[in-house]
Amino acid sequence: MIYSRIAGTGSGLPEKIVTNQDLEKIMDTSDEWIRGRTGIAERRVISNGESTTTLAEVACRKAMEAADVDPSQIDLLVMGTTTPDVVFPSSACLIQKKLGLPDCGAMDVNAACSGFMYALSIADKFIRCGEAKKVLVCGAETLTQLVNWERRDTAVLFGDGAGAVVLEASNEAGILSTHIHANGNYADLLRTDTGVSRGFGDMSHNDYKPEVEMKGNEVFKVAVRTLHRIVEETLGANDLQKSDLDWLIPHQANLRIISATARMLDMSMDNVVVTVDRHGNTSAASVPLALDEAVRDGRIRRGELMLLEAFGGGFTWGSALIRF
Repeated sequence: MIYSRIAGTGSGLPEKIVTNQDLEKIMDTSDEWIRGRTGIAERRVISNGESTTTLAEVACRKAMEAADVDPSQIDLLVMGTTTPDVVFPSSACLIQKKLGLPDCGAMDVNAACSGFMYALSIADKFIRCGEAKKVLVCGAETLTQLVNWERRDTAVLFGDGAGAVVLEASNEAGILSTHIHANGNYADLLRTDTGVSRGFGDMSHNDYKPEVEMKGNEVFKVAVRTLHRIVEETLGANDLQKSDLDWLIPHQANLRIISATARMLDMSMDNVVVTVDRHGNTSAASVPLALDEAVRDGRIRRGELMLLEAFGGGFTWGSALIRF
């Protein structure tokens, strides 16, 4: 039986830090208001030529270095992103060139904040069916380019970043199971208002800029209910109890959602990896960024059992149960 396991992790973050105090100067908000509703104190924002692919390149190189893998050994690159550098070629193809990968498959997966979970699930399946031995999986976003900095309901939430892992074939189970879902009936609750076939919005206005639109209260309610279901689904599929888990590595959207998931699992926050306070919501990058941080600082050790989960626009949601 062939399984996939995480061989290495990596991350890439912009240099520029934007604090809540910085936002107080440009919009009607306060550090207390932002922290109380989201748990966010600061976020990273691209500048000076940085982009989704420049962040992803850094994360991927670090992951390959940690896994002691040469670029020539990569059989597939799967990238979760909803903010590619350009419409096409895909960001995965651009990164393939930057990294000097062979002529392997390279694809973008757009599942919003669940993008990394979708990409991880695809990579795991390729390894399990014997089509690949080493797969580079990345989640990278620059959602700050889609926020209206005059709207505190969305601008305070998002940050930019990238996280990556190298999956490799193994005789021992690393990824025990992955689970992905979607429900387009909730599309209007979290979306952007532009696209190619829609002509990129109303271009007759010189000041037009596409932006994230979100009905926050409704998103929060659906997210908590949905994450409860997928946690139960994941544990049930593996015949495990809540107490079997060592770590929860959740999507870093909002500290209240993270805390609600931890309570559902009867898990101490000491066993939950939290980066939302420093990164904000980095969408598809948030789970691999949190994973990399906890691996590199020594919190997560080989043999421990982790539950990864994410929820995002679409709506999409996904999870992975992993023996690290």
